[in-house]
Amino acid sequence: MNKFPQISAKLIEETPMMQQYISIKKDYLDSILFFRMGDFYEMFNEDAIIASQILEIALTSRNKNKEKPTPMCGIPHHSSKSYIAKLIKAGKNVAICEQTEDSRLAKGLVKRQVVRVVTPGTTLDDNLLDPKKNHFILSLYHNGKDWGFAALDITTGLFKATELHGKNNESLLEDEIEKFSPKEIILSESLLSALTKPKCLEEHAHKLQTCEDWTFLYKEAYQTLVNHFKTNSLEGFGCENLKLATSAAGALLLYLQKTQKSALNHISVINTFNVHSYMLMDHATLRSLEIVQSSDGERKNSLLDLLDLSQTAMGARRIREWVLKPLIDINSINKRLEQVYTFRNNPILRQAIRDKLKSIYDLERLLSRISLSVCNARDLITLKISLSALPHLSTILNQSENQNLIPFISKWDNLEDLHSFIENKIVDDPPFTLKDGNFIKDGCDKELDRLKSITRDGKDWIAQLERKEKERTGISILKVGYNRIYGYYIEITKKNLDRVPIEYIRKQSLVNAERFISPELKKHEEEISGAQDKIIDLEQKIFQQVREEVSSYGTRIQNMAHIIAGLDALTSFAEVAHHNNYSKPNISAESIINIIGGRHPLIEKIIPENQFIANDTKISSTNDQILIITGPNMAGKSTYLRQVALITLMAQIGSFVPANTADISIVDRIFSRVGAQDHLQKGMSTFMVEMNETANILNNATEKSLIILDEIGRGTSTFDGISIA
Repeated sequence: MNKFPQISAKLIEETPMMQQYISIKKDYLDSILFFRMGDFYEMFNEDAIIASQILEIALTSRNKNKEKPTPMCGIPHHSSKSYIAKLIKAGKNVAICEQTEDSRLAKGLVKRQVVRVVTPGTTLDDNLLDPKKNHFILSLYHNGKDWGFAALDITTGLFKATELHGKNNESLLEDEIEKFSPKEIILSESLLSALTKPKCLEEHAHKLQTCEDWTFLYKEAYQTLVNHFKTNSLEGFGCENLKLATSAAGALLLYLQKTQKSALNHISVINTFNVHSYMLMDHATLRSLEIVQSSDGERKNSLLDLLDLSQTAMGARRIREWVLKPLIDINSINKRLEQVYTFRNNPILRQAIRDKLKSIYDLERLLSRISLSVCNARDLITLKISLSALPHLSTILNQSENQNLIPFISKWDNLEDLHSFIENKIVDDPPFTLKDGNFIKDGCDKELDRLKSITRDGKDWIAQLERKEKERTGISILKVGYNRIYGYYIEITKKNLDRVPIEYIRKQSLVNAERFISPELKKHEEEISGAQDKIIDLEQKIFQQVREEVSSYGTRIQNMAHIIAGLDALTSFAEVAHHNNYSKPNISAESIINIIGGRHPLIEKIIPENQFIANDTKISSTNDQILIITGPNMAGKSTYLRQVALITLMAQIGSFVPANTADISIVDRIFSRVGAQDHLQKGMSTFMVEMNETANILNNATEKSLIILDEIGRGTSTFDGISIA
């Protein structure tokens, strides 16, 4: 964590406001402090120097007539979102300090406090978020031997934890970091400075943040989690006996509570997992098989890109999760394959579901914005639109009467009460910002309706008053008008002054007339002049009540988001199988891989249609345990090797596969040593990289592992290469 130097009071003008700034800044030395002053966020000293360079804005100064002026810069608060995004992209944290009382009512200095700290791992800005990827922040705890691991996506509320044990736990840690692709990593201060810090963290040095050691203590972390989930213990979450995972998770949650300054109600559950409950793949395998990104470093032309035809952001994230964590339980795989089979063989059902999924927005990230009080009225309308699709989807699923869809139907929740609540409170087309007002429906609040009536019906009221006063006074030419300088008035010609009621108060004299104001008109003037401000204040108060009520539906919304994500992912797999002529694999209990008419799923999409030559593969743990593939350059050896690994992987994801038939036994791990590369920055040649990866395979492979080796031992003699292979 990069700490800014301690601010020197000598550089700062000793005004109460600057003293307030110093006292707040000293608690946020690792952040750029956005100090709210009226319509601007101001930055001073080191913050101003750094921010002005990153944001490319003018650097000015206070105390211009003194020897040591104070550097400063500022940005308009209404456009702060884009500036914060730039700072986050540059790896900075931003502490947002707001005025916490109305400056019109403040006696002396306006109270200010930091309401949220935005960090690379906690940003909610859509421009910085990939809708198809989770936005994880990790927490790591090391007891000197084993690792506690926790990952949380604040944008969706997804919270996971595990422990990594054994002699290869650092290798497993590296693999998990690769899969979760974090934006931030939380460590204890002592671990960051320890000589035993794992080498895999070196390339993530720019993502590291430190927390006090005590936050990782088991008792403190346990209490943090229990208090947050409002339970007596963690037994129901599966981490009661996972002390290392609890330490990591508790420290992470406390870090988020301190930076977000909110209850984080959308984080409603923590899921523990065992890395050995899924097929393991190290970073070399992920990259060489182009699982989530191609050799160009892009998502396009990767296996994930091929399999993802999702209609929702939630479905896209679910597919990514499945691709990175293939199943190893036969029953779970077959259950998923049967569901894909249902959608694959019923195109009308599949298309009906996919058409409805198109109208569902990102429920998880909408809920996050609502729970963290960074939403607007349009977010609630977007949620309402999404909920509108749920009853239609429920009808479609129930009409199918298919047993494989019972897991969806049995847990379905149309959330019609929430839909009605939003429908009754928020107008259908609200403005983009809350400060514009006019987003609460009529009938929600009597006082709000009265204030709106004053502003909306002002002209009618004036006309009615004029008519009433003419009748009451008998002055037929009496006129009620408005002047920007003098406000509302009742104008009476001088020859009718003897008829002026006693309660009229003289306001202005003209050549031929006098202008008055009556108690009734004065009261109306006061009301209408402040009505708009009152409307905005009252609407924002009502909106916060609505937001809190919607947030209370969080668990139900998340449950439906989970169901929608699974439904979207499965129908996507079925769509891919339909378009690419994939077949359902047979998951075998025997140690065998028998593929007839297999094709490379990525290569066949790149080359012209029907030009990929299908081929067969048969491997077993008893016979044909090792296959040696030989042939000239460009013969397709590497393609064939990768093809076998990808078909096996796809089968265990629960996807259909590019083959006529495929009998696939459970593989606990895929190792891939393919292609040439070096890590010269780490002082490793191509040969050394190959040897390290080969050593990793030899040390960690089991009898159920699938290993593909390509061109081992290049760069040395033929005999040495053959010996190594």
